[in-house]
Amino acid sequence: MVAETIVKRLFDVVTASLALLVALPFFVVLVIGIVLESPGNPFFVQTRLGLHGKRFPMLKLRTMVPDAERRRAEVEHLNEALPPLFKCRHDPRVTRIGRMLRATSLDELPQLINVVLGDMSIVGPRPRLPYELSLDDPAVIRRLSVKPGLAGLWQVSGRATLDYDEALALDLQYIDNWTFWLDLKLIARTFWVVVTMRGAY
Repeated sequence: MVAETIVKRLFDVVTASLALLVALPFFVVLVIGIVLESPGNPFFVQTRLGLHGKRFPMLKLRTMVPDAERRRAEVEHLNEALPPLFKCRHDPRVTRIGRMLRATSLDELPQLINVVLGDMSIVGPRPRLPYELSLDDPAVIRRLSVKPGLAGLWQVSGRATLDYDEALALDLQYIDNWTFWLDLKLIARTFWVVVTMRGAY
């Protein structure tokens, strides 16, 4: 297990570094597109829970208008998920380019930097917002026993269509059955799901 963990970290650093290098020109184009449609910081930084509940700043390309966080109360009634999750298929705060970025998961590209820094892994449970998880729940403690990831079992099993309990169950299933080869299979399956834009909004 120790050897596989080391291999996983090496794989994360090498893969994320190469992906950042290859995606850099495309990344610049996306940043320009975001700013042209909606002037402001093209990046969105949000506090998420990492390994053992440690908080870290997760990076994303901005998909909403700059004052989206302040306008959260305006769209609470549009929530399509059960608490503590918030999901809105037709959120009016999302920009046109933002809808494309979300559908293709390209808004997640900056998280490759989080992977290189060690906050995240290529594969693992998606990092959650602090208010979404109860640190008193033994199941949540187990979920936080591994680094969060860019890709995960829930992404190939429904993505945004899953509720909290379904996503948590899949995260625990991943942790209980983890191997490096499982990671490779999930990367391949996630690529297909992203290309076909299944379950994203």
